[in-house]
Amino acid sequence: MEEIDLKELFEFIKEKFGLLLVITVGICLIGCVYGLFIQKPMYRSYTTVILGGSENSTTSITQSDVALARNLVNTYAEIVASRRVLNQVIEELKLNMSYEQLKGEITVTAVNNTEIIRITVSDRDAVQAKNIANVTANYFSKEVVDLYNMNNVNILDLATKADNPYNINVAKQFIIYLVVGLVLGAGVLFIIFYFDRTIKSVEQVEQKLKLPILGSVQQYGKGGKK
Repeated sequence: MEEIDLKELFEFIKEKFGLLLVITVGICLIGCVYGLFIQKPMYRSYTTVILGGSENSTTSITQSDVALARNLVNTYAEIVASRRVLNQVIEELKLNMSYEQLKGEITVTAVNNTEIIRITVSDRDAVQAKNIANVTANYFSKEVVDLYNMNNVNILDLATKADNPYNINVAKQFIIYLVVGLVLGAGVLFIIFYFDRTIKSVEQVEQKLKLPILGSVQQYGKGGKK
């Protein structure tokens, strides 16, 4: 592999700085146009439910009840995303989507290894995301009663309408596109420099040909300028 003179590389980048600038600005413009006019905004809403005793129960919750609830978190998460629950959500909200599409919008997670389950919905419509989360939680709690004969699911927080899309951040995306443009531009300049075999200086002639230079002829343009 041919050795690269870092000084020559630096001088080449300075000389071709305009090309680097054009590539960087081009990437930033393309990215901003995509983010502002092409990328579809997505909104995220979530509701949380807690697994515990019956909401009408007057008895205190024991440690064994809490342990049981935690053990049921994974099972309950599967129930949330089941056809039995989501098909009812589709029917009530009259959603124009299939079960698989709705399931793809829903994420069910346990909150910090507790008996609390978070149902998160991502959708292009902020209001619809909120409604899906709340209705899903309602049907989930009803199905637990039917399946286990236990009324141990209570809604902790209702979902609210998201004000801003979670997947679009113009300032953050601009910085990312700027970095990508600089890296891509620098890569293009490096490739051009590496495969450029033209002689640019007297020193390069001596290095490549291993011959001493006896003299050089200056080049002048119009008006006597070098």
